[in-house]
Amino acid sequence: MTSTNNLLSTIEINPSMSPIGTVILLHGLGADGNDFAPIVPELHLPSSKPLRFVFPNAPLKAVTINNGYIMPAWYDITSMDIHQRVDMNGMTESIDELKKLIARENERGIPSEKIILAGFSQGAVIALMTGLAFPHKLAGIMALSGYLPTSKPEIHPANQTTPIFVAHGTQDPIIPYTIGLESCDTLNRLGLATSWHSYQMAHSVNEKEIRDMADWLTKIFS
Repeated sequence: MTSTNNLLSTIEINPSMSPIGTVILLHGLGADGNDFAPIVPELHLPSSKPLRFVFPNAPLKAVTINNGYIMPAWYDITSMDIHQRVDMNGMTESIDELKKLIARENERGIPSEKIILAGFSQGAVIALMTGLAFPHKLAGIMALSGYLPTSKPEIHPANQTTPIFVAHGTQDPIIPYTIGLESCDTLNRLGLATSWHSYQMAHSVNEKEIRDMADWLTKIFS
């Protein structure tokens, strides 16, 4: 059993009713758990779908590409070429931290099959890598403006058919649109249940994407 000691600090938004599921959403490089909390009311989820939203704060790390500046980060980035010298040790540490948060939700009465792992940019990478390899069925995975750091991710049979929402901006200067599309193509080739969503935007989130996220979440918990 995964230990839930020394959990990452989190921002939590709970529904007025007992939650039927949980969305754990990881922010991007240099942000924190408050970054995505404002989207919860913008989702306008029906009252019949009471979900808990958990926004973890990444640990502070020295980021090589930013001259070693210490900032919230899920792993180090050493080059603008995101596939060069991937910080697998840092990713593994963050994956382990995310697993602890899943275990805490299990302890609070939310089974794994009612948990969505989501993330933006770096957070999307950790959500994908954790969700694909997780040994228990999840409700879904949401990757916003992220990428797969490897063409051969570990995939556990429990999540071979788990729905995956993949979204990217066509004018993204940080993680190019083509990288996001290639990652989605890789997921499709591996037989995963992906849905691709593209938007006229940079490295961000827009209203149309939030509406699509809401529709997807509502369908998952229908």
